[in-house]
Amino acid sequence: MKKPKINITLVERKGATPCHRGHTVGDSFDFDQDRGKLCPMAMHVAFPFIDILRYGGTPPLSKSGDLRFCCPDADCINVFRLDVVAE
Repeated sequence: MKKPKINITLVERKGATPCHRGHTVGDSFDFDQDRGKLCPMAMHVAFPFIDILRYGGTPPLSKSGDLRFCCPDADCINVFRLDVVAE
């Protein structure tokens, strides 16, 4: 089974403090090609969701109907969206 391509996009920032890694809304990362570019704390939160997607599971969706997660930095609170890219 071929693993799907996963994009991670920063879609919202709720905290008052800028991202210490310099990420801004609109930044997008390819999970396979851009490792090391995304904040390690955010990647730590993203990985379980990506693992579920990669092996055919269905993680819970947000109220927006897509898959979102937050950076664990309580001062920054970046909200990311995961997208499976059709090949």
